[in-house]
Amino acid sequence: MIIIEQRDYHVHTGKLPELVRLYGDEGITIQQDVLGGFVGAFTTDIGALSTYTSMWRYDSFAQREERRAALMARDDWKAFMGKIQPLIHTQQNRILTPTPFSALQ
Repeated sequence: MIIIEQRDYHVHTGKLPELVRLYGDEGITIQQDVLGGFVGAFTTDIGALSTYTSMWRYDSFAQREERRAALMARDDWKAFMGKIQPLIHTQQNRILTPTPFSALQ
């Protein structure tokens, strides 16, 4: 059964454009190389503002753990994290499981 990981980063007010730029210029390529299964990245216009959300598809929770561990071991990812961590205020992760009738299977 597949899972979708939703990762929400609430950034300090005014810092969202910088976070999006850094992901676009550096972060997303590293993540796609290691994680695969990129569903999309989003920002909010209504609700919890200054939020960057990314969604990733995995074949299992075990696959997610393996790929996330591989990502965290990369030096280029560690360097990228050093750039974005000062921008992030809070983070929330959720694991979503698709319903039988979901378009994402």
